Amino acid sequence: MQLSFTTLGCPEWELDVIIERAAAYGFDAIDFRGVTGEMNIYKLPAFSDQAQATRSRIRDAGLQVSCFSSSVHMVSRENYEKNLEEIKQYAKLCSIFDTRYIRVFGGAIGSVSREQAVEDMVRHFGEMGNVAKEHGAKLLLETHDDWTSCADVRSVLEQVDPEAVGVLWDLHHPYRTKGEQPEQTWETLGRWIEYVHVKDSRLTPDSDRGFQYCLLGEGDVPLNPIFQLLHSKGYSGYYTLEWEKKWHPQLAEADIAFPQYVRYMRQTGL
Repeated sequence: MQLSFTTLGCPEWELDVIIERAAAYGFDAIDFRGVTGEMNIYKLPAFSDQAQATRSRIRDAGLQVSCFSSSVHMVSRENYEKNLEEIKQYAKLCSIFDTRYIRVFGGAIGSVSREQAVEDMVRHFGEMGNVAKEHGAKLLLETHDDWTSCADVRSVLEQVDPEAVGVLWDLHHPYRTKGEQPEQTWETLGRWIEYVHVKDSRLTPDSDRGFQYCLLGEGDVPLNPIFQLLHSKGYSGYYTLEWEKKWHPQLAEADIAFPQYVRYMRQTGL
């Protein structure tokens, strides 16, 4: 079982601390989603002029970069050029860091129809997917926002290049927000799933969202059955902790959540 984490969980850590603690806690890789406040990390010297040195530091620590998590919303027309430039920058980093994946969001549909949104997504994936492929990378559409339902995600994936686009299954969102059973999600999207985000939560009816994120095993998301399902289906990708400390400051600090995640996951025996 290969373990990674997104840097959403440690928004204040400097790069040296991220690398040092990732290795110390027993992770295999890092998924970069911002560093010390800069979400577009290709703007930082460590991932531009000094990218080769950064790659060496990560490798010397026995780590890989499992994914570059972008802010791109694929359905957006008005931000298309901005999104395309972001994909170009992350695709270049993928070639430097020998990283396969760039995470993208579907984004909010707004006032357009679902059919029009799918058409826009397919067109954008065609163009941006070609950019990723040129650098040996692949775009991963996360089960998130208006594209959490496995059926909605499938309506896009059926029309795009499978060598350029795959699925990032956030194990939490379809189950918690759509009531999808994991077997249903896999049956619908399994052939495209190449990466997963892991998080747990418990129901809190009095909260705005109706649930609260918590450490693994303290909630009621059926994580172990999902892990067994993935294992039985031959999934061999990363299990990436998405601890959203950046967006939810009340969550436990990374130095608590990260090692707890590794211990929990290693105890599964997979």
